[in-house]
This record gives sequence, structure tokens and C-alpha cells, in this order.
Amino acid sequence: MKNLIDFFLRHSAWVFFFIYMLLSGMMLFGSRNPYQQSVYLTSANTVSASVYGALDAVSGYFHLHSINAALEQRNAVLEQEGIELRAQLRDLRLLLPDSTLWQPALSPYRMVPATVVSNSVWKPKNHITINRGSADGIKPQMGVMDRGGVVGVVEVVAPHSARVISLLNSDLSISCKLRGSEFFGRLAWEGGDPRYAVLDHLPKHTTYNVGDTVVTSGFSDVFPEGVIVGVVEGKAHEVSAGDVQLKVALTSDFARLSAVRVIINYDAAEHRRLEASDSIANAKKQ
Repeated sequence: MKNLIDFFLRHSAWVFFFIYMLLSGMMLFGSRNPYQQSVYLTSANTVSASVYGALDAVSGYFHLHSINAALEQRNAVLEQEGIELRAQLRDLRLLLPDSTLWQPALSPYRMVPATVVSNSVWKPKNHITINRGSADGIKPQMGVMDRGGVVGVVEVVAPHSARVISLLNSDLSISCKLRGSEFFGRLAWEGGDPRYAVLDHLPKHTTYNVGDTVVTSGFSDVFPEGVIVGVVEGKAHEVSAGDVQLKVALTSDFARLSAVRVIINYDAAEHRRLEASDSIANAKKQ
């Protein structure tokens, strides 16, 4: 007890200072001083708003992943709706304008959002790994795209992951055409710069302009018709056979791949069975 009394005696000046500060604050911001009270409340609200804003920014940062996942899910739905609309318009053009028999067909495609967990761009044969697999309905030979366009084709599948052959792989080529025309060819990456690929095997009478959009042709069950791939930069180089080769600037940024979508085609298995049966029949005839 004596030590406590000695402590207060040694620091009595500070003790009385804090007491006087407390009393003066109560008198200054008390109910009898409305102006000072309003100033205090305004300042307190400003400080608290700043604190809550900082906390909201921090919590918002940690919620970015879930927000991004929701956006990708919505993008997948919108992309699927776009594919369905293009298919319906194509079917409609085949019928008479006044036909009452046309009914919109259900699209066989579904989009599964996925995240890229590993990627390479500078190897001759690049691959991508995603966090979706057989448990999510993913199978080999399914197309993969991002918001920019075509990314690659699924090669190997595990229960919860899959390896994708990147478009930046010398083993992969896809059937593409110029949007708004029937000129189609084969698009492949020739190595080097990951921003460009070459669309070749185009007929020598192909007409094109710099800036024309290159899209998938729809002549396979991997990608539906009309998925963007890139933009024509100009002629790549001359070919002795007379075919046209175009340099294409890819619209997907492969160096920054993050969120992608796997294209599931429910009609693919049936198409492949038919193709296999036709091959067998032709072999027997020979």
C-alpha cells in the first residue's frame, strides 16, 4: 500500500493532468454545449467512416476470388446463350422467311468455368493445367476458351484437374474461317511469338482485309461455330501451291491466362461414333 501511495505522489502531476483533461472534455462536449458536441460527433463519424472503409477494402480484397468466380459463371452462361442464338439464326436462315415450322433447337453445349493453375508460353509444345476434371464432367477432346477466345483442347483428365494442349503447341491445329465468309482453313502456332498464329490452307481466291475477325468454323465437335480466335494482321508468307496464309493476332493473352471455360458438347460422342462407323464401312469396301 505504501508503494502505491509513493507512486501516486511521485506522479501526482500526471494524475491531476489526466483528471482535469477528462473533466474539461466532459464539460466541453456535454449536452449544454451543442456546437462542440456536433463538432465531436462529426469528427468521430469521419474517423469511424475511414476505419470502416479500410476494413471494407480489406474484406473486399479477400472476397475478390468468390466475386471473380461468380462473374466467370455468368460469362459462361452468356457465352452459351450466344452459341445457342447463332445456331438458331443459322437454322432459321435455312428455312423460308414465312415458315411456321421452325422451332429453336436446344444447344448441345455447356460451359464449365475453371481456373488455370499452371501454364507455359515459350516452349515448342506448351500445356495448361486447370482445376477441373472428370468429377466435373470434363473429358479429353473438349475445347477450352477464355474471355478472349480459343485457348486449347483437353488432353488428359484426372478427377479434379486436367491438362490442356495449348493453342501455342505445334501439335494442335483447329479449323477456322473468316467471319462473314465461307473461306476456311487450318490455324496453327508456328512457334516464337505467343501473340501470333498462322491461318493457312485458304483457297488462293480468298478475299480478306486487315482487321477481319477469325473464328472457329464449326466443322468439328470440339468448338462450336463462331468462337473468336484472332484478328488478321496481314499475309504471312507465300506458298508454292498458291494457298493463302494469313498472320493472325490471337485475341487471348496466353501470358496472363487465369479464368477459362471448358466447352462440353453432349453430341460429340454420337458424332464420333458415326464417323467411326463410316470409316469402318469405307475400309470394308476397299
